[in-house]
Amino acid sequence: MKKYKAYGIGAALVDTEIKVEDAELSAMNIEKGLMTLVDQERQQEILAHLEGHLVKANHASGGSAGNSMIATALFGGSTFMSCKVANDEDGDIYLKDLATAGVDHNLNGDRDPGITGKCLVLITPDAERSMNTYLGISETLSTEQLDAAAIADSEYLYLEGYLVTSPTGRAAAIKARELAEAAGVKTSLSFSDPGMVEFFREGIAQMMGERVNLLFCNEDEALGWAQSDDMETAIAALKDVADTFVITLGSKGALTFDGHELVEIPPNVVEAVDTNGAGDMFAGAFLYALTEGKDFATAGQFASLAAARVVSQYGPRLPVDHYAALRDEFFKG
Repeated sequence: MKKYKAYGIGAALVDTEIKVEDAELSAMNIEKGLMTLVDQERQQEILAHLEGHLVKANHASGGSAGNSMIATALFGGSTFMSCKVANDEDGDIYLKDLATAGVDHNLNGDRDPGITGKCLVLITPDAERSMNTYLGISETLSTEQLDAAAIADSEYLYLEGYLVTSPTGRAAAIKARELAEAAGVKTSLSFSDPGMVEFFREGIAQMMGERVNLLFCNEDEALGWAQSDDMETAIAALKDVADTFVITLGSKGALTFDGHELVEIPPNVVEAVDTNGAGDMFAGAFLYALTEGKDFATAGQFASLAAARVVSQYGPRLPVDHYAALRDEFFKG
């Protein structure tokens, strides 16, 4: 029996969530609904623009793979996270959140000086999130942060698509996949953002290799990968690169493909206030259920419920004590 349900690798970021109006996005020339990489100066420019009229702001750890590994762990599945944070206050915040969730990690020694990655998450009234990310020290995430023994002792490797933007991060993702394949560990990847598919397609393909065992994406990413506006074409394109996959469809639910059958997952109707972290929660919950022996349809239903809960509140994660309650509600209720 493997020690870890999943081993994640990704950018360690600390989020600042801010409620804004659409007009403010336009005034700041921010593209809505996407993750945009920015430098530290641009982040400060955005904060200066918003200073004095913030409706709501909060500060917590984020990062796609980290959110997913924390979710899997809090539902009851052991996980490991490879990432890089600096020896600063934000790095302390990130490590504290991993420890609270019980996620093992590679950051047990001295941390390098520098700046931990930061993400400004701007939430508009329609609950859409627009992210402006300064990677900081995460941009230098590399193969040095990998733990080959932990990868081999995991049921799944989970790669976030955002790694494609960093040459060393992309190399680390490729190496992690190769280590997983050599050890017979199942591989999974999230496209993470439509921009990753559109602008870094070749790098994403390199990260996947010949194919991955499990792929996570949303509707826009699936269509972008297929370079089509037809979902049937997108499904066929995903089958070419993944044994199994999940396509999240927002308020329309999700589609799961277990290698044989395509199943529609009905939506959980909620009033969405913040979509930040919805895909991360879906992946974390899905991996938990799958590694507990549940079929794709059941895992999809559980993940859909978990994602619906997270979009009905602010922040990319639920309060710590809500995870076990949600798990028991679904599986024992």
